[in-house]
Formats: sequence, structure tokens, C-alpha cells
Amino acid sequence: QVQLVESGGGSVQTGGSLRLSCVASRNTFSTYCMAWFRQAPGKSRERVASIYTGGGDTYYADSVKGRFTISHDKAENTLYLQMNMMEPEDTAMYYCASAFGFSDSWCYSRGEPSKYDDWGQGTQVTVSS
Repeated sequence: QVQLVESGGGSVQTGGSLRLSCVASRNTFSTYCMAWFRQAPGKSRERVASIYTGGGDTYYADSVKGRFTISHDKAENTLYLQMNMMEPEDTAMYYCASAFGFSDSWCYSRGEPSKYDDWGQGTQVTVSS
């Protein structure tokens, strides 16, 4: 099983930056699909970005391409989401999620929240105009 602990949420002005962190406790010899989701009030939870810890292409939602960067630090067992040029539309609760990863292509295609096994507690991100 995996336990995920998030940090880094907060408030920022339009055009500013935030960096979210998610520390994962897991078998370090296993590969995982790790992702960031977000959910605004009254909206469905959507995948923002994902990465396969075994290597391969990353996934980004069209709405964040060119602005957000997902990365994984193997040594620290930590997932990051660097958010730049933030917009009010980025305001949401952000969640870190993890699933056992079979391949990079499997991870790239898995956008449904139900496909992920473990979740962080969520961290609020607010972007003011």
C-alpha cells in the first residue's frame, strides 16, 4: 500500500507560481503511475498531469500544457507539480494519486480517478485575479 502526504498549496496572484509536493511511502523497487488531479466546486475531478516512475512520456491536460510540469524524485520518493503562469481557472483542490504501474503507456492512458488506488488528503490552491 501507498501513503501520500501533500504540501505546498496556498494562495497566489494571477501569473504567479506554486510548487506542490507529494511524499509517497511505498516499495521503492516497484514502479508506479503517479498523477495530480484537481477538483473545483461543482466540477468533476480531472487529471492535471501524470508520470510513470519507470520512465516514459508524461501526460498533461490541455489546459495546463506549457505552464505546469510534473516530476518525480526517486531518491526522495516525492512527486512534484510546478505550476507557473497560474490563472484563476487553476483554483481547485489538488490531489496526489498513485497506482501500480504496468507500463508508461498504461499510465499515460489512465485518466479516470477510479483507476488510482491511493490518494493524498488534498491541498487547496487559490489563484486571485
